[in-house]
Amino acid sequence: MSAAGREARSTSVLWLAVPRGAGWAKAVAAGALSAVCAVALLAASGYLITRAAEHPPILYLTLVMVGVRAFALGRAALRYVDRLAGHDASFRQLAVVRTEMYRRLSSVAPTGLGATGRGDLLTRLVTDTDRLQDLPIRVVGPLVSAATVAVLSVVAVAIVSVPAALVLLLALVVAGLVGTIATRAIAEQSDRATAAARGHLADLVLDTVRTLDVFAAYGTLDERLAHLARLDADVTRAVRRRGSVESLVGALVGLVGGAAVIGILAVGAPSVVSGALDGPLWALAVFVPLALFDVVGAVPLAVLTSRRVRAAAERIETVVPAEAPAGIVAEPDGPADPESLVVDGPVTIAVRDLSVRWPGADRPAVDGVSFELLPGEVVVLEGPSGAGKSTLVDALVRFVDHDGTYTIDGVSAKDLHPDAVRARVGLIEQDPFVFDQSVRQNLLFARESATDDDLVAVLERVGLGDWLARRGGLDASVGERGVLVSGGQAHRLALARALLHAFPVLVLDEPTADIDPDLGDTVLRDLVTTARAAGRSVVIVSHVPVARDLVDRSLRMRDGRLVDA
Repeated sequence: MSAAGREARSTSVLWLAVPRGAGWAKAVAAGALSAVCAVALLAASGYLITRAAEHPPILYLTLVMVGVRAFALGRAALRYVDRLAGHDASFRQLAVVRTEMYRRLSSVAPTGLGATGRGDLLTRLVTDTDRLQDLPIRVVGPLVSAATVAVLSVVAVAIVSVPAALVLLLALVVAGLVGTIATRAIAEQSDRATAAARGHLADLVLDTVRTLDVFAAYGTLDERLAHLARLDADVTRAVRRRGSVESLVGALVGLVGGAAVIGILAVGAPSVVSGALDGPLWALAVFVPLALFDVVGAVPLAVLTSRRVRAAAERIETVVPAEAPAGIVAEPDGPADPESLVVDGPVTIAVRDLSVRWPGADRPAVDGVSFELLPGEVVVLEGPSGAGKSTLVDALVRFVDHDGTYTIDGVSAKDLHPDAVRARVGLIEQDPFVFDQSVRQNLLFARESATDDDLVAVLERVGLGDWLARRGGLDASVGERGVLVSGGQAHRLALARALLHAFPVLVLDEPTADIDPDLGDTVLRDLVTTARAAGRSVVIVSHVPVARDLVDRSLRMRDGRLVDA
């Protein structure tokens, strides 16, 4: 994607990160006034020292002495207000950003996440989102302060000496060109590459931790750790290079500031010697650049930081865009009508000429599929891997959009809130997610009003009664991501949740994929028998044959089409 495209894509995220309201306005104003006080303090001090060397009556110095004290106190107090109000506003806005990011995530997950790994996704939603708080604190605030104090300083010096003001203005332009444009070109690609490298490293670390036993069993753990160490070293070097660039920028700005002082001395000295220019006023003009370039020195660093923030915003926007990409079902702004989530009995599903095209795909993944699912019917959807079975399932639960007709009891699925569709069609995915909580908590989120007796009863219905007793009851932990339960037990837990939620239609996506074949047949038979006894319609998605006595009819897919019905 072009640079213009990347910048346009990240604008919504950057705009969201800027605080609003009186608190942020107070912080910006306090920061600008604090910078003005810093420059005025040094200029007034130079004037006071130079004027005092002429031994005038003390009354001639009183006003300047009061000004020096006022600027010193004002700089400290306003700096404190700037930091306090600025960070408060930034942190409050960061909470808004996080809320919006998770709202967007819920709109595109799971199908809209594409090939983004879990570790990379975590980095984008945590590290990159945290980096957005640098935008108001380290970019907007310093730029406003620097612009304010630069304009006032040039005007103040022009009142004393126009040639000196021109020298100061030239120095500011040179500092801007050297410190901003050059370093921006250096850092732009580095920031984007470093952010991507961090995400890739997080992905590999998470994958290594999750499959540590596999690497250890095959004796490749040391090689894997060495690879991670090399990637970490690459990221560290990139960060150090960025630090070197920042140090170089500071040094260059300091040199330009020193050159400005020498230039003002050179253009003003003849006028002071001739008496055309008052000596103490000239000293005031000389001291202004010394303090001014401390403030202006933050501008190149702010520009560098803005590149890093924009790179983070681009990575966030790539995963959680403001608008769901074409083909992904966008979540409505408001919640579903509670009445639409209540299902009284069985439902009939009818699909006619249904097609699904993934975002950016050249051709449909599912094309021209038609079938009907009657109440209480058990249908198996067979076909080789890549035939389009899972894509069809994603369309049935409204994770992806579709062309053609898909109705539930005669009502188009597109006219229903996605939550209303999912209240009728429940998906038990190929790898059911098991929370790192107790057995009770893994069931209650399906129906919070369920009693312990309800939970035990539903576990017995799915064949987990003896397992529950051996584990010690509902308070037993299932471990992180269900590490303490087998694949078959995880599917039974998922079915128990589905039965608690009372979905009229259950979709079992590859329920035996990670289970021993002999055990898989038993698990599938138990799942179907239990669901059928509860009056549920069942769609079994499988790439391997399913026993014919379990199903009422079979549908076979190949290359996105039904080839045998």
